[in-house]
Amino acid sequence: MGARPGAQKAPAGRRRTRAVRSLPGVANGTEGLRAQNLSQILTMVHRYGPLSRSELTRRTGFNRSTVGALVLTLTERNLVRETEPAAGGRVGRPSPIVQVNPGVAVLAVNPDIDALTVGVVGLGGRVHARVRRETRGIPTLDDAVQLTLDIVSDLQPLLAGLDSLLGVGIALPGLVNAGTGRVLVAPHLGWQDADLTGPFGAALGLPAVAANDASLGSLAESIFGAALGVADALYLNGSASGIGGGIVTGGAQLVGSRGYGGELGHTLVRPGGSPCHCGRSGCLDAEVRLERLLGAAGLDGGGIEALEIVLSDGPVEAVRLEAERQVELLAVALVDFVNIFDPELILLGGFLGSLVGFAGQSLGDAVNEASLAGRVHVRRAALGPELLLVGAAELAFRPLLASPA
Repeated sequence: MGARPGAQKAPAGRRRTRAVRSLPGVANGTEGLRAQNLSQILTMVHRYGPLSRSELTRRTGFNRSTVGALVLTLTERNLVRETEPAAGGRVGRPSPIVQVNPGVAVLAVNPDIDALTVGVVGLGGRVHARVRRETRGIPTLDDAVQLTLDIVSDLQPLLAGLDSLLGVGIALPGLVNAGTGRVLVAPHLGWQDADLTGPFGAALGLPAVAANDASLGSLAESIFGAALGVADALYLNGSASGIGGGIVTGGAQLVGSRGYGGELGHTLVRPGGSPCHCGRSGCLDAEVRLERLLGAAGLDGGGIEALEIVLSDGPVEAVRLEAERQVELLAVALVDFVNIFDPELILLGGFLGSLVGFAGQSLGDAVNEASLAGRVHVRRAALGPELLLVGAAELAFRPLLASPA
């Protein structure tokens, strides 16, 4: 409902500057080069916020006239706007500030077993609106499409004030083939081998794209959140559906041969423990659960917002004991991840972020003491409840960022 958080410093440790790369899909030759240059300018101000023309010149290596022409083109397409900088007493003509037009937006959808959330997200990661509707039971795919339509209908006054609505991005707790838009399996939702993007796209009249929710959360944190500028990071998201992960190594997302990489929730943490949807027992996804924490407080639902209240200062003993148990098992998994991926930063989102708040420094200390290399930073994700919406929106913005012309 507000602007995205400002740029945040990455934790101490090695940091690398990542150049903005133009995305694939542009033509060759002079027009192709111009399209790449437009992509680079738009992507830069989208990801890093308002930049002066002189700063764009410095970062891109283009000359001033080229930057001016590219900015003019993007302005004519209503993708960016220019403003005069605040007076600073400097000699000479100040360089205009270039910023994205947040009125160019997409829809973001996050279905889960207890609720469905729809957001309207503008360029620059600005969340104009976020609506969460709880469901009476686990929604079917058709239920999710219809509920999305109902929410979008309620959002019409806001949508009417936008300059353009480009598409819809879907963050799903399950295995999603981002290339085909099909869900292989979303075990907690019960969705299996189904066309995901087709029904949403047809109902909304917009091009639709989809990917795993935790992978999109990792993407959002690496662009707008606490992993900005960090080349090797690991992200875990905890929702009512379970736990998923996203891995960034060498500045690139690790997705696997079919796009199903990052199912870190199915790491064994307690042999012979609770049965998991994957068929095994004792997986992180089966042992560290939102409903167990809420259940310890006598609650049936309420989501992460309710958990924040439950885990506030002085939780009752049943809640405290369950939270301590889950933190201990979470640490077991994180030690394995540190030994395998050697990240410099671990980010925990969703209800796992709430556990970070509860455990404080003790979780990071436990991980560093038990892992081989140690010296990893364990932090709460920075984007909060808007995280998955920003990630889904980034997926939907990709065609525009690749080819603004």
